[in-house]
Amino acid sequence: MARVLIVDDASFMRQMIREIIEPEGHEVVGEATNGIEAVDLYKELMPDLVTMDIVMPKRSGIDAVKMILTDHPTACIVMCSALGQETLVMEAFSAGARDFIVKPFKPDSVVSTLAKVIEKTSD
Repeated sequence: MARVLIVDDASFMRQMIREIIEPEGHEVVGEATNGIEAVDLYKELMPDLVTMDIVMPKRSGIDAVKMILTDHPTACIVMCSALGQETLVMEAFSAGARDFIVKPFKPDSVVSTLAKVIEKTSD
């Protein structure tokens, strides 16, 4: 299964994602609270997959996606967005995000989205 970096400024959201994906066999290798930490941890940990919040302090998820993909164009990043953030989701796709999951999270949706992205990446 995948080695995952979880990026969200809210600790309860990071914990929620962890509780959804670990029972599926994924390993959470790191957590970041903003886009600056996300870029640094990506370089250090080289995870298979990143879940990335869009709106965060210090550096947005979209800016972090752009920075990660500049150095690592095959990075697999799934955005986490709240309802009503469609414009930001489209901007994230333009930046190179592979897919997105919507808050509040539905466990089945998170699991299926990550599985789909991982499968596409391994092709």
